[in-house]
Amino acid sequence: MHNDPIKTQYPHAEFLVTLIAHMTSSEFKKEAYKIVDFMVNYIESIEEYPVKSQVKPKEILDQLPDDMPLSAEPMDEIMRDFREIIMPGITHWQHPNFYAYFQANVSPPSILAEMLTATLGVQGMKWETSPASTELEEKMMSWLARAIQLPDEWQGVIQSTASDSTLCAILTARERQSNFRINEQGFNTSQTYRVYCSTETHSSAEKAAKIAGIGKHNVVKVGTDHQLALSPEQLEEFIRQDLVAGHIPLCVMATLGTTSTLAMDSIEAIVNITSKHNIWLHIDAAYAGSALILPEYQELIAGIDRADSFVFNPHKWLFTNFDCSAYFVKDAEALKNTFAILPEYLKTSTDSVVNNHCDWGIPLGRRFRSLKLWFVLRYYGLNGLQEILRAHIEMARWLEQHIVDHVDFELMISRSMNLVCFRWHPSGIDAEEQLELFNQKLLNKINASGKLYLTHTRIDEKLTLRMSIGQLKVTLDHVRDSWHTIVNTCETIPYDEATASV
Repeated sequence: MHNDPIKTQYPHAEFLVTLIAHMTSSEFKKEAYKIVDFMVNYIESIEEYPVKSQVKPKEILDQLPDDMPLSAEPMDEIMRDFREIIMPGITHWQHPNFYAYFQANVSPPSILAEMLTATLGVQGMKWETSPASTELEEKMMSWLARAIQLPDEWQGVIQSTASDSTLCAILTARERQSNFRINEQGFNTSQTYRVYCSTETHSSAEKAAKIAGIGKHNVVKVGTDHQLALSPEQLEEFIRQDLVAGHIPLCVMATLGTTSTLAMDSIEAIVNITSKHNIWLHIDAAYAGSALILPEYQELIAGIDRADSFVFNPHKWLFTNFDCSAYFVKDAEALKNTFAILPEYLKTSTDSVVNNHCDWGIPLGRRFRSLKLWFVLRYYGLNGLQEILRAHIEMARWLEQHIVDHVDFELMISRSMNLVCFRWHPSGIDAEEQLELFNQKLLNKINASGKLYLTHTRIDEKLTLRMSIGQLKVTLDHVRDSWHTIVNTCETIPYDEATASV
């Protein structure tokens, strides 16, 4: 039998055929069923895991080989190592007793959609690279805009995170103010742009200002009121001072739901100032924005018709896998003019009649993120999502009341939606140094137990514990049991132990 001259000339091409044959369709199906079984078992038994990973630093790293394998390894071995090495290092964000940071929720319909997304391997950068990805995203942004009562003329696009959205807002504000000159010529003047936000605003404001060339020094931190919301009076005074100094007020970042305490800035008061001075107003509602699907909270965005951009994250409190950040703008043309670049290899015959979402943000490549959002919004429906969020808020209200009623606990600020901020304050102990140590010891002991996971913040420089109640599977029983765990843990910490070094 004669050798095929083409295969002889290109021997490595034959290796590719052999390599692909390592996992046939039937083998893929068998392994996929095993992984689906693992997924189902994990969802059903998640409460058996410690909420916070109990591994020590470097423990996982030291179990992994220094070099990649030279030869193919069987899936059974890979999954064995996944269970034995990787799973112990997982902090279980979907555990009903995960109360730390913020929600990063998933749900069964979102997971199923992610499986399809991974299978399709779509690159949704332009309409022609996947019409379904582009047009479904347009419709999902329209659904969300209507659900939270955004103005009809606003348009939306999915970004990866709220941090990316903040950067998009500042860059677009910069270009609109400079008539798109900086994109073309760079910073070639002595003008100083200023960005304003409260002392409670997310750190992404400073990061975006650094990346955009504005500079961290030109992020003006505005003081807050007793509820930690931005002070409009101080904002206006800072703007007045900057105008006198010859600076250019560029952008104000208002926050609906600060990371620390879920404080709510007054959009209506702030937009009166930004409109007067023609300053871009960006509203960061990354976490709390999901609650705007509830009519009882939509008054929080009164005045938004005079703002410029708005973001919230369905991947936080709307049960959609990370990443999925819903970014809306009043002037979509300004956004596109800021980011659009069209090299020859990206030109298509439909460019003039479709949206190419690679022009609506920083990256060229884009995942098919709207698919999971579509699955979630259809599976639960608006009414179902509203009821879940109301349940979370009701659980937080229950916890708030029990903290207020307990003689040895102190509510540090009024509850905001589903976030409760409090501390252990034993009767008769008022020295701040002692209370700091008490609460640090309590926090460490609770998290080390694996029963629940809390994080902290500082309010008026005082160490404060946070409970964010918003997991898909959390119930009032979980919250009640967690409260009892907190109270009982306090009883195991003698005062002399609590005041020792922690």
